[in-house]
Amino acid sequence: MHEIAIGIDLGGTQVRAALVNERGEVLARAEERTDAMAGPERVLAQIKMLADGLIAAAGQASVVGIGVSTPGPIDTFSGIARDIPTLAGFVDFPLKKELQKRFAYPVSLENDGIAAAIGEWQFGAGQGLENLVYATVSTGLGGGVIADGRVLRGRKGMAGHIGHMSVMPDGALCPCGNRGCFEAYASGTAFTQRARERAFACTETLLGAEGAPVDSRSVFSAARRGDILANRLIDEEAELLGRGFTSLLHIFSPQVIVMGGGLSHEFERLHPGIQGYIARWAMPAFKDVPVVHAALGQNSGLIGAAALAFLAAGTQDHMQPISIT
Repeated sequence: MHEIAIGIDLGGTQVRAALVNERGEVLARAEERTDAMAGPERVLAQIKMLADGLIAAAGQASVVGIGVSTPGPIDTFSGIARDIPTLAGFVDFPLKKELQKRFAYPVSLENDGIAAAIGEWQFGAGQGLENLVYATVSTGLGGGVIADGRVLRGRKGMAGHIGHMSVMPDGALCPCGNRGCFEAYASGTAFTQRARERAFACTETLLGAEGAPVDSRSVFSAARRGDILANRLIDEEAELLGRGFTSLLHIFSPQVIVMGGGLSHEFERLHPGIQGYIARWAMPAFKDVPVVHAALGQNSGLIGAAALAFLAAGTQDHMQPISIT
């Protein structure tokens, strides 16, 4: 009987679940839109429903545990969600305790950026490396760090909130309540908002033509058709990402920065601008560090969460050592 783990990736937009084996292979997936404003009980019910469906489909496989990747800030040492901006009601909420009540299997809990970093480190673009930074550019902007071959967790397991370093003094308001955060400028949400505002003020653009919705997908589509505003917006986004990534290079000195999240679907278009900014503005010793696409795509967090479940069960033969604390 082979062993599997269930990985859960709780996001502000989607709740995803997957059956994952020890080699980091996704055997089955399920997902649905997060009922983000309905409160913890509803969101936990969504997680339970998705997990139960996968467990029922697991057949004779032995489920060793459930790993949950969640937005922060979350104190993963105590299992308490301190105040998750993208999910209503998750303020000082005992998330791990409440999840464990609903499952007969051991539950492991991790910040989503750290979980995705672990997934890429163990099975993706960071295999064999001792130093990497993972950045997810999606609804928000988060990340995780592997430093000297160890997961960097910091105080209360809350390290890696890279989206909340300031890139613009007294700048735009961020969901965290601060102003000028990296997330407030370079997240997928910020990119879409900027595109809508600029399209509304521009008469010569394909964006929003005939009442069509303006979102990140439509911006990249218009850019491929030669739209000047769309291409300018993308170049600006690449520069903003490059600005933040350059700071991460200087702080953590990784061997690579791995970019995941929704906007990474357009990595090929964004990459030259990101790497170009780094080449221009990083200190000389850091200019040659590459930014690469997440090899696991949207599964980085799912696979990383599952890896932690295997670790908690003492089953990690195919993995580099991971410290839980």
